[in-house]
Amino acid sequence: MTEENEVKLTIETAATTEPATGDVSGNQEVTEESPSLKEVIREQATEDEAPLSKTFTLKKILGGDILTTQAVRRQIWLFLLITFFVIIYISNRYSCQQDLITIDRLQKELKDAKHKALSSSSQLTEKSRESRVLEVLQSNKDSVLKIPTQPPFVIRVEE
Repeated sequence: MTEENEVKLTIETAATTEPATGDVSGNQEVTEESPSLKEVIREQATEDEAPLSKTFTLKKILGGDILTTQAVRRQIWLFLLITFFVIIYISNRYSCQQDLITIDRLQKELKDAKHKALSSSSQLTEKSRESRVLEVLQSNKDSVLKIPTQPPFVIRVEE
């Protein structure tokens, strides 16, 4: 305990007191400084606390001696700051995971759309080939078109 926290009581007593009333007789002088409530509470709060030693050993750290109320009170703002950053870290990680899930879903949709586009393009190419068009026209008997036997030739027109 420090000198500030000590309760000072000074009682000077003389030899006699009145037995019936318990009053102090005239030749006795009693000086008593009563401790204030604040001092008594402070004394009780710091009664069991031992000051921190300057050397920290693994045994003290693992044993929990480092977590005395005085050390915790002194570092409460640091603990609150660390807690705040942990909450921010967790919420940031959660939002990043949600973004990754959305990215994966969109990539799957893109892959499906590309596959569908490629499939549609190949079907269109297959149906629009010259030989296939002639085949369809001949099977329906809608046209008299035939596959040419001579190669095409260029007609030049002079202006």
